[in-house]
Amino acid sequence: MRTEHDSMGKVQVADDVYYQAQTQRACNNFQFSERRFPSQAIHAVLDIKQAAAQANGELGLIEADISEAIQQAAKASKNLDFAKHFPIDLFQTGSGTSSNMNVNEVVASQASELLADKVHPNDHVNRCQSSNDVIPASIQISSLRQLEGSLYPAMDILSSRLKQLAKQHTNTLKTGRTHLMDAMPITLGQELSVWQQQLSHAQAQLKLSAQNLYALPLGGTAVGSGVNCHPRFATLACHYLQQLDQLPWTPAALPALYMSSQDHHLALASALKGLAVCLLKMANDLRWMNSGPTAGLQEIRLSALQPGSSIMPGKVNPVIPEAVAMIAAEVIGNETSICIAAQSGNFQLNVMLPLIAEKLLSSIELLSQACSAMSDKVFADFQVNSEYLNQILAKNPILATALNSDIGYDLAAKIAKHADKEQKTVLEIALEETDLDEAQLKALLDPLKLAKPHA
Repeated sequence: MRTEHDSMGKVQVADDVYYQAQTQRACNNFQFSERRFPSQAIHAVLDIKQAAAQANGELGLIEADISEAIQQAAKASKNLDFAKHFPIDLFQTGSGTSSNMNVNEVVASQASELLADKVHPNDHVNRCQSSNDVIPASIQISSLRQLEGSLYPAMDILSSRLKQLAKQHTNTLKTGRTHLMDAMPITLGQELSVWQQQLSHAQAQLKLSAQNLYALPLGGTAVGSGVNCHPRFATLACHYLQQLDQLPWTPAALPALYMSSQDHHLALASALKGLAVCLLKMANDLRWMNSGPTAGLQEIRLSALQPGSSIMPGKVNPVIPEAVAMIAAEVIGNETSICIAAQSGNFQLNVMLPLIAEKLLSSIELLSQACSAMSDKVFADFQVNSEYLNQILAKNPILATALNSDIGYDLAAKIAKHADKEQKTVLEIALEETDLDEAQLKALLDPLKLAKPHA
């Protein structure tokens, strides 16, 4: 152990860690869970420290050698054992001050080693900054990076696969369903196209909400006013952040907005919930379509990935859609947590920032994995029981709807009921009940024309 000092006095800290007194105090005080401030957000804080050091060096606010040492230390910190050196519980001070100081201390310790001289976590690493602007900015940065690097590509692949399958099955006929009951014919391609369009709309909403995240509150410091901050700091820091990831970061025109309010993160969470709802609909449709193999709908057969029962031999379940449905439930719950957290913007600061960070980043990661699993393990080998679809469609009594214009609703309903009761086709009953000949009826009851009446 070694003795560290902060403004409250002495603290004993383990010899083999880079953090200092404030981190140790936080570890002593916050012991609520095994969950930690998200690693993606810590990476973003480290990048902020690197960009800030570069800006502060250029502005002459810290010596050039200290600026360079901090930049090198921030880069090196990304390769540390995060569990060991960034150990603070997620449930900490609501501003994330403990995590910000944790990063400040780790970077300062490594920079001190590089310089063989003291680098101060507050005076040097945290110069022109506050936890109150750094932590909100880190959530924006890490969220956008995950959207761009993980979720959007996964959605693009899934959307492309659905388009391909929709084109492949443009004339694959099946029975439509409303209220889970037989309805008029559709094509499987139409059904797949609806899923693909849902996905596209969800991505459009995500990109729309993400536009508000590029403006960072850096330079706002404690209450958004910019006290103790050089007027050019925010512009320079954002410029150097752009060089790190090529994303168009800009200083917020009103930093206080992004510190006291978290509406921008709530909007993103709501868009993520929209994607979760889209995937949940898709997953549940797939489960129904795959149901069987003898007593269900039997429209498709999903890949057999693992045994489905510990007692029933040979049983195989739709495990990926089930997992995706649970992911959707989790993401929907995360949005509720963020909604409550966003209400906690008391005066000049939101005090549930660590929770917002975890819920947002967790949702993005889970949805990325869900989209990839749907692409790789559901739609990569999508088997359609076309022969069975045709057999069932031929027996569908709702085909009588096509006769409404020629024989009226009441007689068509009578034919539908008779066809269902006698287990005959609508064509057979219509030949008995109407004056229309077989050629006329076949033309009227052509399932492809009914599925595409305006083609």
